[in-house]
Amino acid sequence: MKRAVRIHAYGGAGVVQVDQVDVPAPGAGEVLVRVRAAGVNALDWKIRQGYLQAVFPLALPATLGIELAGEVMALGDGVTDFAPGDRVMGPFGALGAYADVVVVAAHRLAPVPQAMDYVQAAALPVAGLTAWQALRAAGPLLPGRRVLIHGAAGGVGSFALQFAKAAGAVVLATASAASRGHVLALGADRVFDRHAERFEEQVRDIDLVLDLVGGDTLDRSWQVLAEGGAIVSTAAPDIAARAPAGRRGLWFTMAPDRRQLSEIAAMVAAGTLRSTIARVTGIDGLAAAIEESHSGHGPGKVVVDFTR
Repeated sequence: MKRAVRIHAYGGAGVVQVDQVDVPAPGAGEVLVRVRAAGVNALDWKIRQGYLQAVFPLALPATLGIELAGEVMALGDGVTDFAPGDRVMGPFGALGAYADVVVVAAHRLAPVPQAMDYVQAAALPVAGLTAWQALRAAGPLLPGRRVLIHGAAGGVGSFALQFAKAAGAVVLATASAASRGHVLALGADRVFDRHAERFEEQVRDIDLVLDLVGGDTLDRSWQVLAEGGAIVSTAAPDIAARAPAGRRGLWFTMAPDRRQLSEIAAMVAAGTLRSTIARVTGIDGLAAAIEESHSGHGPGKVVVDFTR
């Protein structure tokens, strides 16, 4: 038997519980992984609440979690890229990462760099790949483009800001007052307090808005777009329906990419890309950590350490 963090019904923090479930067996093209750490994401609480049933339908009870880092235990038929004992990380591809032992499609996994520990590795797959891909979802990220990132202090936002700056973009951001220093240190050209300032009254001609928060912040963002600009949202599946006439809005979901993930991990390991861990919790604190992903925590990612 193994531990798995599951929900049996949709609802608040109290519906998250630790169950004992059977250890799975890897099928063809799959890898059995002992999870050492897993990243906590805003998607967790939205799924827990039932807000994304149309996008992520679940057969309850369901194990939460969408990214992990751990150690290969066994290989399914046809897997030649890994061997037992290899350290790997990756996006889970669906739900199920919050468990002691999981089965993952081998193509979703990348090696963990030698100098990187499991906690650092678990913070990379979803945030890094989402940031890299979402910035390019509406077209090339060219020097001089004006980019506005909502939620720039979080895991995805922190990476997106750095990627945009490295590409030569002018980067504006919204974040909480407490996270302003962190966002400026990552290279933002200007930061707006999302609680106290009306960014839409101060900026115009934005080529790309990367929306990681949704809600009223997204609704006000249509006003700042340049002609031909677009909003790419990871927070609002209905963004196309919410877009005013003549405005372009795209709902974005990440795709696994072993090569991209390996490149991102190499940059973090080399110190050319900054990865921030907000805090680390054990499995007993995971329900609270999921709730924090909604109500707010420090800059960066919260990671659950399954070895605690």
